[in-house]
Amino acid sequence: MNKPSISTLVVIICLLIIGLYAMGEVNYFSTKSVVEKNIESPKIIIPSIGVDEKINNESLNYGVLSDPGENIPTKEALLLFGHRTLQGSPFLRLNELSHGDSFLVEWPGIGELNYTVVNTTIVPAAYEIPASNADEVYLITCDPIGSTENRLIVQGDLNEIASLNEEIINRNPQESHALIITAIFLIIGLAFSYFYPKENRIYILATVLIISAVLFYCCINPIPSELIYDKIIFLNGGM
Repeated sequence: MNKPSISTLVVIICLLIIGLYAMGEVNYFSTKSVVEKNIESPKIIIPSIGVDEKINNESLNYGVLSDPGENIPTKEALLLFGHRTLQGSPFLRLNELSHGDSFLVEWPGIGELNYTVVNTTIVPAAYEIPASNADEVYLITCDPIGSTENRLIVQGDLNEIASLNEEIINRNPQESHALIITAIFLIIGLAFSYFYPKENRIYILATVLIISAVLFYCCINPIPSELIYDKIIFLNGGM
């Protein structure tokens, strides 16, 4: 068997880096699915930017976080935080919302709350939101993408409250995302291995299969995704 060439070693390192990011996302969605087995969790739905997310009160690393964790709409202002990069990126496209757009919050015990966007703003990370109106909701994420320098804040005002949609609150469209990410990595990796020069192909194939096996294992036995991202944060320039 030929020794791996320098270029092959570089490719293997690149595959390992990609695999680490894939592992972070696989563990994110797998762990999130475990947390979301509680079907009584509230939910936020913004069809225009593809958001259909459970709201948790445990960690931002599980998706959309309700802060301070016990705030209840119609009783006090609702603050919802979400990542814009990695870990599912639930608020990746939050910047696309504009004045007049509407979205829903399904909240057990209260109902289906329909909100209309009344303001979007970008402020420093240390900015404190003057949330005092119980009919307000604030969607908060980082800005610009990939940086924690500022916060993008979308403010919505409550329009009406309707009956809770049990079908929507029980649905989890992200339940299979971990397996999908794993399958995509395996398929693309196998295709890449097939077209790789024959003399070093075995090394690429072995790397792809090992990483895929680890990803499949993480689908079944996930670990907190932040444990992975904390180790590779230097790859993001320390962000």
